[in-house]
Amino acid sequence: MRGIKALAFDTGGTVLDWHGGLVAVLAECGARRGVERDWHGFANEYRRRSLKRMLGVVEPGYNIDEVHRDVLDELLGEAVIGAFSREDRRTVAQRWHELAAWPDFVPALTRLRPRYVCVSFTILSLSLVIDVSRCNGITWDAVIPSEMLRVYKTRPEAYQLAAKFLGVPPGEILMVPCHNFDLDAARPRLQNRGCAVPTNGDQTVRPTRCQTRPPISLSPGSPSLPRALMHHRPR
Repeated sequence: MRGIKALAFDTGGTVLDWHGGLVAVLAECGARRGVERDWHGFANEYRRRSLKRMLGVVEPGYNIDEVHRDVLDELLGEAVIGAFSREDRRTVAQRWHELAAWPDFVPALTRLRPRYVCVSFTILSLSLVIDVSRCNGITWDAVIPSEMLRVYKTRPEAYQLAAKFLGVPPGEILMVPCHNFDLDAARPRLQNRGCAVPTNGDQTVRPTRCQTRPPISLSPGSPSLPRALMHHRPR
């Protein structure tokens, strides 16, 4: 961990409880319309398809917000849920911009920022990251959305451009994701600098597995990121 100057956080799963937020809003709309479904499974598929459409794309004519709206309509159609009104659909899509952060994240970031440059490096839209950051009191040194790079993770160019814009050598950037695919893609570009945020007692979390996530510092056998980093001073 020596020589690290910047921490690049994946945001959708690493920082935000997307699963809990989506299940809640889907259940709320379902209860209002008399619709019962496996909302946990629905939310997982919603996230899985949205990720699939965004990862690795170059110069798309759309962003993740548009994908979230389109995939929601697609899944509701497949599930034959016609009771959700246009307003219900807007409410579900808007919830992405109102997601809660994991309760351990803001205290951890507060401890890390005095010593490290901490950035959000994400496939989420800039407006989404701004909204959830304001909702949760998250202060970044910078937000680097793939949307503005015009090339999306997990393409190599995305990681290379992020390092270039930070003005930090790749080997001095630590990628902090909770997804294997992000970690694996970052390692060759950031000179194997990456750490996975443990979830559900696992070493990493798959996008369709997340239902609950204990605080990082309580993950068995895995020290919290702040505790692992705080005794190292960046050079």
